[in-house]
Amino acid sequence: MPSLTRKMHRTGAAFRAVATVAAALAATVALSGCTRVAATAPSAARATDVQARFGAVDCREAKCIALTFDAGPSEHSARLLDILQEKHVPATFFLLGRRHIEKYPELVRRMADEGHEVASHTWTHRRLTELPPEEIRQELARTNEEIERLTGRRPTLMRPPQGRTDDTVHEISRELGLAEVLWSVTAKDYRTTDSELITRRVLAQSSRDGIILLHDLYDGTVPAVPGIIDALKQRGYVFVTVPQLLAPGKAEPGKVYRP
Repeated sequence: MPSLTRKMHRTGAAFRAVATVAAALAATVALSGCTRVAATAPSAARATDVQARFGAVDCREAKCIALTFDAGPSEHSARLLDILQEKHVPATFFLLGRRHIEKYPELVRRMADEGHEVASHTWTHRRLTELPPEEIRQELARTNEEIERLTGRRPTLMRPPQGRTDDTVHEISRELGLAEVLWSVTAKDYRTTDSELITRRVLAQSSRDGIILLHDLYDGTVPAVPGIIDALKQRGYVFVTVPQLLAPGKAEPGKVYRP
């Protein structure tokens, strides 16, 4: 995964620019079962302004990683939010509409109120690449509207179900003001309830500028989160939301981001 070494940092901003441009050109990804897409690395997004700072965390200097959760809220989300609050860790939540946002609106509000990034995972989790354009638009627009109604803020990020995306999805996402966010770390927690296994898988794949994909609706996932956080903090990682990971750059609608 693209990142600047300390030596390059000492050499100066010129080398940063070369490295980040190279990262953007090289980041053509193929997720399992997904269409190949051109993606922008977080380090490339940050290259837009080499002098700016974003709050207390500058991921050009800090060893950042983003914790993301798909397909909630669920019955486990309140406990997850308690853990994140206790550990002082922000996360990015890609939420489902039907039977999730509809069922747990108070948790959507709590996510936003506690400083987490609230984003879209579509309304019904259908594969967008198999739908006609109008149905893709409905899947994304309905979720946007409901999140905005609950939080007062329209989402700027979305994650396509199963990571499946194509040019039509890009175009409609651009129209709706959404950037697509994929991932670099997956525990495949939908296949196991073994929290220790989930933890080991995440730790084995994690690296700087990583985006961790978990699901807070499965029984084994939330119990694994404290150990994941503690172990990665011991390795020197700083947890950030996806927008913080990209800052001072901003996610551009219609573009795909993945380390």
